[in-house]
Amino acid sequence: MAILAKRAAIERTMGIFRHSFNLIRTFSASAPSSSSNAAVAASKKPKRKKKKNLFEVAQFLPNWGIGYQMAKTHWIGVSYQITKINLYKDGRHGKAWGIVYKDGVPPTDAPKKISGVHKRCWRYIPDSKKTIESSSKPEIQSEVQAA
Repeated sequence: MAILAKRAAIERTMGIFRHSFNLIRTFSASAPSSSSNAAVAASKKPKRKKKKNLFEVAQFLPNWGIGYQMAKTHWIGVSYQITKINLYKDGRHGKAWGIVYKDGVPPTDAPKKISGVHKRCWRYIPDSKKTIESSSKPEIQSEVQAA
């Protein structure tokens, strides 16, 4: 009986060693398997950049983008100048209001609620803030000179 118990214990320890050697062999870098080749080939593909919703674009602008113009990527000649933003706690969702600009001219001065703010297709229109500020400064200076 004692001999059988010793033999069973030896076989168990040898089984553990066999499994550990097999584990080492699978992780060795000497011969990569075909599945790892497929993973390497897939990782070399250029990844698509995840587009952003209005709030993810506005978070990097001063004052959460209020006063700046933004538009959807597929819009041509249409944009919104952000006037008000209500954020939810996570900072990526909420509601926004703005003035519509068509071909650079606002059709109305009243802000309206912007639809589709959670869709991932928004972009910031660069130099929109600068052009608005620069166009308003000469008017102020001409009024001062006239007075």
